[in-house]
Amino acid sequence: MEPYSVITAYPVTLSLAFLLGFIARQVGLPPLVGFLLAGFLFYGFGIQPDPTIEIVADLGVTLLLFTIGLKLKLKNLARPEVWIGATGHALITVMVFGLAFTLFGAMGIQAFAGLELTEALLVGFALCFSSTVFAVKILEEKGESLSLHGRTAVGILIMQDVFAVLFLTASTGKLPSPWAIPLLAGLVLVRPAIYYILNRCGHGELLPMFGLFAALAIGVASFDLVGLKPDLGALALGMLLANNKRASEIADRLFSLKELFLVGFFVQIGLGGLPGWEDIGLAVFLVLLVPLKVALFFLLLTRLRLRARSSLLASLSLANYSEFGLIVGAVGVSNGWMDPSWMLIIAIALSISFMVAAPLNQASHWLYKISHHYLQRYETEIRHPEEEPIDLSAPVVAIFGMGRVGSGAYDFIRDDFGEIVVGVESNANKVQEHQSKGRRVVHGDATDPGFWNRTRHDNLKMVLLAMPEHHANLYALKQLQEAGFNGFIAALAMFPDDAKELEEAGAQVAFNLYEEAGAGFAAEVEPLLGEMLCVLPRQKWTNEP
Repeated sequence: MEPYSVITAYPVTLSLAFLLGFIARQVGLPPLVGFLLAGFLFYGFGIQPDPTIEIVADLGVTLLLFTIGLKLKLKNLARPEVWIGATGHALITVMVFGLAFTLFGAMGIQAFAGLELTEALLVGFALCFSSTVFAVKILEEKGESLSLHGRTAVGILIMQDVFAVLFLTASTGKLPSPWAIPLLAGLVLVRPAIYYILNRCGHGELLPMFGLFAALAIGVASFDLVGLKPDLGALALGMLLANNKRASEIADRLFSLKELFLVGFFVQIGLGGLPGWEDIGLAVFLVLLVPLKVALFFLLLTRLRLRARSSLLASLSLANYSEFGLIVGAVGVSNGWMDPSWMLIIAIALSISFMVAAPLNQASHWLYKISHHYLQRYETEIRHPEEEPIDLSAPVVAIFGMGRVGSGAYDFIRDDFGEIVVGVESNANKVQEHQSKGRRVVHGDATDPGFWNRTRHDNLKMVLLAMPEHHANLYALKQLQEAGFNGFIAALAMFPDDAKELEEAGAQVAFNLYEEAGAGFAAEVEPLLGEMLCVLPRQKWTNEP
């Protein structure tokens, strides 16, 4: 009887992969942990890998590189805390881990026996990466993806992706065709035509199809023709499209497809074999090294003028191993540079690191609160430009979160009451955009426990929390209360239960976004604002004599 493969037994394999991914998600872990476990179980039950699962896995990696290329804007990587932080951390991690593993082998420790320096350095390189998928999801769930520490963590992750791409390029070990340079020049020349097609694809099913066409039919196929690594063609096409206004929309539309194909990659890793107790023990040891990664990130970022809070939160977002480490390991194994057992060890360490990092990131603000007196010793005297003291002493109303609702509320209040309002926004690019439109908007993060400690707010009477993430509004509300703010607090909510939670937490008004929009938000508190302004000297809130 012919043995079952992953594809021929798809009713069972698909169901088990989904079930284990679902269970992982319910306990706060990324589903990929469940997919890795599914691969181990398939191997244990004698289910065989087949060419189809390999194709699916390759498509997942290709689309991953394409979406990374869509985010590769050089100006975002030029910030010192990003490129110095990522480069310094990678170099130190590779050298320390590599030399330590080699030394352990020389000392006769069985797990590292026979590990030569080059292989040890490659293992260290695979372990220097942090998970982009994990960090981005954690930051989005906490509403901190646009904060300074969120943007710094994502920037470092993209730089790490660049390091992986350079490694993949070098791993081919062969010279490209003489036609490679003309090909690259040709892609730049035809970019206007590619943009023309993209801008006329609409927002329906043609958009993800265009992404697949660009990544596979243009990128992968053309690079393969001239002897370049095909996956890098997808990355190159992504970079070519990165400056187009629709690049993020393509990435969003391909996100689910990319994640689905990457399931094949993680299942394929598990199909490589079952780990022994020694492998599991070594994986646990590698997880115990993660705090060293966090400490190194923290020290580097504080030396680069970030405050202790920003440095800690960014470092905790990176407190794990990465799926890119598995990709590096797969290349190392296929080229004979690494023992195949290390793939299983890194996969197990990756899964355990997610289990540890998830609760740490959920408690990140609490961890900073109980340790900030100690951590602040590492701050430099000169601060990052985005973390300078903030002056809110003149305005009466502050709006946190200057998206569409916050901007509408700002304009409504300014039109009715004059220049009494200020916006506070965590996205520096949005701050500049608002300032160019004549709005008084400052850069700040309402979820920062130290925000009010470095802010003058003598005349502030009302705060409107208009950030899009419920968690961020709720956390900012608690920060306001702990800072002793006694004014009026109104908050934005997406759903009725969120509104109820905000009101129970102390907000006088919780505004439901689906009932009204920006002007309605401000109109709801207008009578209260008018009453407060009546008891204030008129010169406090208007330019009239």
